[in-house]
Amino acid sequence: MNPAHACPPHPFRLDGRLALVTGSARGLGLNMACALAQAGAQVLVNGRQAEAVHGAVAHIRALGGQAHPAVFDIAHADEAGTALKALHQGHGPLHILVNNVGQRDRRPLDDFELDDIRRLLDVNLVAPLELARQAARLMPPSEPGGLGGRIINITSIAGPISRAGDVAYTTAKGGLDALTRALAAELGPRGITVNAVAPGYFATEANHEMVADTSVAEWLGKRTSLGRWGRPDEIAGAVVFLASAAASYITGQTLAVDGGYLAHF
Repeated sequence: MNPAHACPPHPFRLDGRLALVTGSARGLGLNMACALAQAGAQVLVNGRQAEAVHGAVAHIRALGGQAHPAVFDIAHADEAGTALKALHQGHGPLHILVNNVGQRDRRPLDDFELDDIRRLLDVNLVAPLELARQAARLMPPSEPGGLGGRIINITSIAGPISRAGDVAYTTAKGGLDALTRALAAELGPRGITVNAVAPGYFATEANHEMVADTSVAEWLGKRTSLGRWGRPDEIAGAVVFLASAAASYITGQTLAVDGGYLAHF
């Protein structure tokens, strides 16, 4: 074996790479964006509210990272397409897409109108599909032995498992798992890898009511191998890994970051 191939330099560094993280103005998305920037990537922070997006950009820059605002709604295909083209013209080729935006609506099956289900499927599944398709067109071709494009879908442990009262979200996230495999097959010949990260229970702003409920913490203490909520920063390493050269021969996979929830009973 050629020694140069045995020890590639800095396999987790992302210097010179441009990454778009959807829904990254707060929560898990912001933690992913921060970690990608700390690994050397230029990060496009996305969200619908300009004030929140610019605040997140300022936060990343204050930490020494490179970040730029990308204010648009991924659920509107025309708006997203126009924004991607403008970002490409302003910042160059896109190398990494993290499809993080998601919406949840917990209700019993018979309480859903069909339009409600369509809306959740559109935001959680159709929009990521279309954004991945458009982003892939902007990713430069991979050179032999080089680092190709990366698409990382943020799914959920609600994809492979389910519970009552969450049918639309579970269906969408299960579809996103399948989409990850399908895109891996479709885009592999272009040198683009497509993988997913499935978060478990994370103590984010969106989950503040559950986090404050001591009965949930007690339940997680028994239900997960690590016995606790996940910290928002604990999602970041998996995303950096899948975006890096260290994961160059991994595609079509879903990595659960769940404290052992799926493996524990």
